[in-house]
Amino acid sequence: MRISTKKEQLVKRPRGRPRAYEPDVALRQAANAFWKAGYAGTSLDDISAATGMNRPSLRAAFGDKHDIYVKALRDYWSRKFAAIHDAFAGDKALGETLMRVYDAALSIYFSGDEQVLGCFVVATAVTEAPGDAEIQDIVAGGFRKLDADFEARFKKALQRGELKPGADTKALATLASATMQTLAIRARSGTPRGELRKLAQKATNVLCS
Repeated sequence: MRISTKKEQLVKRPRGRPRAYEPDVALRQAANAFWKAGYAGTSLDDISAATGMNRPSLRAAFGDKHDIYVKALRDYWSRKFAAIHDAFAGDKALGETLMRVYDAALSIYFSGDEQVLGCFVVATAVTEAPGDAEIQDIVAGGFRKLDADFEARFKKALQRGELKPGADTKALATLASATMQTLAIRARSGTPRGELRKLAQKATNVLCS
């Protein structure tokens, strides 16, 4: 049996230092920095402090500040829709389904360790959208998807007789989506979670009637 020499072992050893961070974790740490202070109020130094990565490492992993933010925004939408789809799943009554969806949203809005952060999109992206076409497209696309998910559920409710014949499912979906955004704004402004859940229940009662 041939034993490889020390020189051969060194040659076969992978070059470069092993990655000292987890991309998903680092991206969400960067997102939290944006979430707390907004896009304009967050510097690369803030992101570096949040992730524990220096500027060259950040650029190599994610790009510049704008690139990092866009990646964080897309990741937030992805995670939020995953939670909402889980809430929509099943065969619950319309009212119970809507409350499951709103509870899923509230769990996200109140997920901050140090402060109530609300919705990442509403808190950070809406202010940037008018001057940034890419961010505007991502925000608008997410809201369209949210409206479509609500509308699909209202159409199902109409077919099952849970709504009055002729109910405008598109209008109901828009109102349901707007309620979610209202919850996000009020959460960030300091309204307690219990009060917001009562608001969601009142909105649900109206939407189901």
